[in-house]
Amino acid sequence: MKVMVAVKRVLDYNVKPRVKSDGSGLDLANAKMSMNPFDEIAMEEAVRLKEAGVATEVIAVSCGTAQSQETLRTALAIGADRAILVETNADLQPLAVAKLLRALVEKEAPALILLGKQAIDDDANQTGQMLAALAGLPQATFASKVSVQGERLIVEREVDGGAETLSLPMPAVVTSDLRLNEPRYVTLPNIMKAKKKPLETVSAETLGVDVAPRLQTVGVEEPAARKAGVRVPDVSALLNALRDEAKVL
Repeated sequence: MKVMVAVKRVLDYNVKPRVKSDGSGLDLANAKMSMNPFDEIAMEEAVRLKEAGVATEVIAVSCGTAQSQETLRTALAIGADRAILVETNADLQPLAVAKLLRALVEKEAPALILLGKQAIDDDANQTGQMLAALAGLPQATFASKVSVQGERLIVEREVDGGAETLSLPMPAVVTSDLRLNEPRYVTLPNIMKAKKKPLETVSAETLGVDVAPRLQTVGVEEPAARKAGVRVPDVSALLNALRDEAKVL
């Protein structure tokens, strides 16, 4: 059973985003970049499936610039067997990424495709669903537990009303939630081993995929600063202040 995991290079979650002076996007110059946390959870789950003897090979995939090789090396250090980078300088949007992943799915024929439920840079939560639709595969989103029973995939997921358990035929697409697992700490020996693992680079043109943006960013701006709080002497003053703020008679 072959497992493919999509990982994305994003601004590190510990770094405060800075908006460019012209409002065209985020200023990523000299900013620390890392693997999207939800994708890291997906990679951890794939490695656990291999360690349990369920999966035979784990393939890490990323789409983006040459710098994304760093993210793939991290995936290899976590436990992926090999990596594929679809290199492009285009501004990739979820639909373009889904098309690129579909091309790789057709080439590699994995039994399971794992992705993070969303990326923390755009919070789109679209790529997994689009990939499933384009490839005609069953999908399970927001997975909190994944197991394989024979030829079927059992996925537990959280929904508004509680919990839901799905049984899917494979191949299938699954997106990971925070509660799926806790990613392991990457050790120095594994980082050194990752340097010797194969990392293949292909271009979007080679895959025959049009990655031209369909959406245009009109502008990006920082959120408004929070107002300072005020102290009130008693409950009555608090209620009056709340009424004034809400303009309630």
